[in-house]
Order: sequence, then C-alpha cells, then structure tokens
Amino acid sequence: MDDLVKREGLYYENSTDEPFTGKVDEGLARGEIKNGKQEGPWVQYHDDGQIYWKGAYKNGKREGPWVGYWSDGRLKYKGAYKDGKQEGPWVEYYDNGRIWFKGAYKNGKYEGPWLWYDEDGTKNKDYSGTYRNSKKVWD
Repeated sequence: MDDLVKREGLYYENSTDEPFTGKVDEGLARGEIKNGKQEGPWVQYHDDGQIYWKGAYKNGKREGPWVGYWSDGRLKYKGAYKDGKQEGPWVEYYDNGRIWFKGAYKNGKYEGPWLWYDEDGTKNKDYSGTYRNSKKVWD
C-alpha cells in the first residue's frame, strides 16, 4: 500500500495513470485490488503484527462480515456491511472487554433497539433506546 496512491477513489501505482490491479502483500495490509478498487478478502494488522481488522470488499466497498481486534487480540467489533454501509447486528467493545454498544444497522443507520454502556458496565440511559433512521425515538 505504501507504493500506491489514491486518487478520486481509485488506487494507482506512483507515477502512473493506469488504475492498479494486483496483490497487496506488504506492510500492514493484505488483499487484492482490481482496476483500482479493493476486492475480496482483506486483512489489516497492528504495528505489532496482531490482526487489526478483517473483512471483504466488493467493487471497492466493504461487503459481508467484518471483525476488528484490539492490539492484544481481544475483540473490538463485529458486524457486517452491505454495499459499503453497516447492515444488521453490530457489537463493539471497550478495550477492557466490556460491551460499549450493540444494536442493528439498516442502510448504515441505527435501527431498532440499541444498548449503550459506560466503561464500568452500567447501562448508558442517554444513548440506549429505540432508533429509527439513526434518531432516538423511544427510551
């Protein structure tokens, strides 16, 4: 990825005008690029070599299940994307392992019941509730 530049949403090799196609298998990222867009399975690593996140791209957009990890290997988030937007159940965790929030996305927006927690594990009543189109409609 260090030898590539991103222009207008596409990846190019330095000093070329042809969108890049090939494998990226060096540095902190692993995956493929086709016609300048990320495609298929990808893995990103923390500086220490632990997996930072893994997921897949379709035509340059995140697609399907995605999982992220803290640098110590513990789960940071788990969810899915559809056409580059978060879709379906999603959960994220604090670095202490406790749940930060959980709920579901529809077309990249909060939809339905969402639960938010403070780092000590207590429910955050200000954020928890039922959402429609990312707006809280019910406590």
